Amino acid sequence: MDLSALEQEATAAVAAATSLDEVEEARLRYLGRKAELPQALRAVRDRETGIALNALRQALESSIAERRDTIERHELDRRLREETVDVTLPGEAIPRGHLHLITQIRREVEDIFLGLGYRVVDGREVETTRYNFDGLNFPPGHPARSPLATLFLDEETVLRTETSPSQIRTMEAEQPPIYIVTLGRVYRRDTPDATHTPTFHQVEGLAVDEGLTLADLEGTLDYLLKALFGEERRTEFRTHYFPFTEPSIEAYVSCHVCDGGGCPVCRHYGWIEVGGAGMVDPKLFEFVGYDVERYTGFAFGWGLERIAVLRHGIPDLRELWRNDPRLLAQF
Repeated sequence: MDLSALEQEATAAVAAATSLDEVEEARLRYLGRKAELPQALRAVRDRETGIALNALRQALESSIAERRDTIERHELDRRLREETVDVTLPGEAIPRGHLHLITQIRREVEDIFLGLGYRVVDGREVETTRYNFDGLNFPPGHPARSPLATLFLDEETVLRTETSPSQIRTMEAEQPPIYIVTLGRVYRRDTPDATHTPTFHQVEGLAVDEGLTLADLEGTLDYLLKALFGEERRTEFRTHYFPFTEPSIEAYVSCHVCDGGGCPVCRHYGWIEVGGAGMVDPKLFEFVGYDVERYTGFAFGWGLERIAVLRHGIPDLRELWRNDPRLLAQF
């Protein structure tokens, strides 16, 4: 075996390799198990030949390692050049999130009543019929207690149909004066359409004290309506019926489109109904053990979705829950 010729041939093959695969091919050709040099090492019998063969093997291994390092370094340099990031370029803008319109209105209503000295009270979404119906003067057989109108979990447990049960619980636990608002989800057996959804949000307020009158209620609602719809809006209150208030009224605000002149938005009435209210029926005070001769109170309950569609002219209530960013991003 001509060791000098083998060294020159192997060194040239390694130097000519332009990729890691070609380097590996050269290694297998000259240092693989079936290559000439390893076979000669296994068959060597004299010391001097063994030393020469080992020296050649080490020289080739060193040459292969150097070539592999050179190719890897060149590949890294190439990738750094091609994949470099210009940190001075502006980054990709991430759309900024914001609160849902109903959450915005909820917080706005909370702030209004906190400014009036009210407390915000949380309620239970799963309620008993005692607080959802009995305590609110809904007698047995009332249509609201039918499974066609209310979602029953069992005979005595329902998904609350309004946030009023928290008012009964608060009155049972505390003595007047009481000034509270409750906001949250309520549930009805309604078929979704442009003005109804099975799940929606309410704000309900309750005030109990000595000497409260209907004038106090109307003054509070006038303040709330103008805070929500604009100081220039006019308000009006009309008699109505609710089981838990007597007398009962409905609150109206002058149309924000025609200012009371009549248009399709207000159905040519000039006024838009916002929600119900009234003086607390004495039967509710008897239910919680209050002295009906000493205390009077008022309450109201409005839908937050209704406030949203009236204030912003949204034609279909369901649009609020379709999660279309083209609509929600406008608020």
